[in-house]
Parts: sequence; C-alpha cells; structure tokens
Amino acid sequence: MVGVWPDNRHQAAVLRLLRDGGPRSRAELVDAVGLSRSKLAVEIDRLIDRGLVDTAGPAASRGGRRSSVVRIAAATRYLGIDIGASTLDLAVTDGEMRLLGRVNERTDLRKGPTAVIGQALEMINKLRVETGTTRFTGAGVGIPGPVSFREGMPVSPPFMPGWHRFPVRETLAAELSCPVLVDNDVNIMALGEMHSGIARSFEDFLFVKIGAGIGCGIVAAGEVYRGATGSAGDIGHTSVDPHGPVCVCGNTGCLEAFFGGAALTRDALTAARSGRSPHLAERLREAGTVTPVDVSVAAADGDPFAMNLVRDGARRVGQVLAGLVSFFNPGLIVIGGGVAGIGHALLAEIRSVVYRKSLPLATGDMPIALSEMGDEAGLVGAARMISDHICHDQSVHSAPTRPEAFAAH
Repeated sequence: MVGVWPDNRHQAAVLRLLRDGGPRSRAELVDAVGLSRSKLAVEIDRLIDRGLVDTAGPAASRGGRRSSVVRIAAATRYLGIDIGASTLDLAVTDGEMRLLGRVNERTDLRKGPTAVIGQALEMINKLRVETGTTRFTGAGVGIPGPVSFREGMPVSPPFMPGWHRFPVRETLAAELSCPVLVDNDVNIMALGEMHSGIARSFEDFLFVKIGAGIGCGIVAAGEVYRGATGSAGDIGHTSVDPHGPVCVCGNTGCLEAFFGGAALTRDALTAARSGRSPHLAERLREAGTVTPVDVSVAAADGDPFAMNLVRDGARRVGQVLAGLVSFFNPGLIVIGGGVAGIGHALLAEIRSVVYRKSLPLATGDMPIALSEMGDEAGLVGAARMISDHICHDQSVHSAPTRPEAFAAH
C-alpha cells in the first residue's frame, strides 16, 4: 500500500485533526498544527497527492483572502470486524469513523478460524455491495481472547479451539489487499468509547466488558495499554475465590467462572430446573433454555434468585475493580458487554463496592457508567485502531504498524 502513510508528524497531525474534528479550513489547521501557512500548504498538497485528504470548497471568511476547507478523503473506507463469542459483526466507516453499512450474523467459533474467517469474507462482499466500496483503506479486527498484537494472532484463547496462533492478520491482509491490525475485543471497544462514547473527554480510563468473558481495556494518556505481550487487562482470570468453580482457562475461582455469560447461564439453568427461580423456570419451559438476558429480565421483575445472582456477580466485579482503581487511578470506568445489559442493578452494586473499598482520593471525581454505544463500540474501535496507525508519523513506528509490515500489499 505504497503512498497511504503520512511521512512526517505534521501530516499525521493534520490527519488526526480532520478525523476527530471533521473538515477544517487551512487557516484553522495553521493554528492547530503550528506551521506557517506556506509550510502547511506544502504538507496538505502532499496529502492530497497521496489521496489521504480532499479539498471541499472555500471556508468562511476570516478577513482577507478566503481559505479552502480540507477534509479526510471522501474515498477513505475502514473495515471493522468484531468477532464475538457467537456473532460476527462487521461495518464499513468513512474516514471520520461514521458507520456507512453494517452486517451481523450468528457464528460458531468452535468451527475454527478457516470457517469463521470464510464467513466473514462472505459478509464483507455484502458490505462492499451495500456501501459501494471497492477498496478498503485498512481493516481492524477484534477477537474475544488473548491476542499478540505484534503478530496479529490469538494466543491460547480459552473457548476458541483451533485458533491458537492462527495468522488472522496475514490471512485477512492477503484477502483484502490492505493493512490489517488485530487486537483483543475489549481493547477495540475501549477505543470506540474514546472516539464516540462517554469517554471522549478522558485520557485515562478503564473499559470493562462483561459478556461471554470478562476483560478490561486500559487507556492511559490517550493510548491503549496492552502490556509487554498483549495480555494487559485480562481481569476475567483474576482469582476471586480459590475454592470456586473451575474456569475454562483451567484455574479455579476466576471472576469469569462466577459471572461471565457461560457462568450466568449455568447458574440460571440450575435455578430454573430446581424451581428456585419461578421466573427462570417458566422461561425454561417456554424457550427450552435460559440466557443472561433472561436473568436480567427476571432481576428487573424482582425475582429473588436472579437479583441475588446479579448482586453477587457485581460484587465480585467491584472487588476486582477496586484494586484496579487503587493501582491505576482512572478518571472513568465504563461498563459494557452483553451482561451489562442487566443495567442499573448491576451498576449500582459495582459502584457501591468500588466507592466503599477504594481510597477517596482515587474515587472522588471518578464516574462509573454504563456504555451508551452498545455493540457499536467494537466496530468504531476496530476502525479507529487501524486509523490510528495510518494517521501516524510512520518514521517513528515500530512493528507491526510500520509500512514494511504490510509490504506485500
């Protein structure tokens, strides 16, 4: 993909400003980037030549000669792929991360990466037709398990047999002929919240996903912190009870084994079959199974067992987060994921534990809130992830994001 990368920090700054703030006049960019008008003109002309930005008519007059408006190239198209535990969610965005088209299908990760990625490629073809996209500027992929970001592949994901070290990035890059980055799904959801959600004005925050698994995206100084090998934030496998149930990771008493989606389904089925929860028992008779959504509905209807299940799980999540608050001192905690659909009963218990167990200095001005983006966070975040690396001064990049990492394209 020769020519799609800015070649200095000034060009990168222009791209980020236009992506995050929309079209701007050349005069406004002079003020924001800190270059003289003539030097900025040279950099913008180079970006236009590369097809990274367009001009969009004259700007409003500020006195004197009118400036022109500059925007991210209208042809810019990012692909976001959010691989969930049981769903594939794909979207195309423009250069400002606005969703232009979206498709969603059920899937089964146990069929292995070849089958699931093949299904994703078929969905991508539908999106191409729906949005009129002939070429993607880049693609971002989220995976529900540990990911080596540098290598672009999952590493020993607990409930994804056959996915260990499968070359997801290389496979999709070869099929799509564009740069591809792969990360843990929680990290891309954190990026989505930072771009379009309630975390827009925060540079240090935690995004906690409670779904089939439980994970935490850590954003520090406006950047996702992945740790030395990419496993930072894997709080679902923090032990909260050494005598607890066995987790899919092989350890006992993990947070996820108590309150992940599979754990909630397990406990809800047990309660439904034993009659301890009349609401869930009725749901089991009607549907043949129960889900975390049914637990949410039962709790909202005042079912005592479901309410206790939510409180107990939320209390354990709060205990883990209280430790993170004392260690990291975030400005905000956002709660998302499918189980977060339980809503304010879940949020109230988490807040109660965190605020009670953390130091006042750390929690005094720290909100804990439910995500308002829902599953769009992952799609916007996946697009934002690849955009971040394209809208960056490549002279200071390290693998896998420098252009030679995508030399085949």
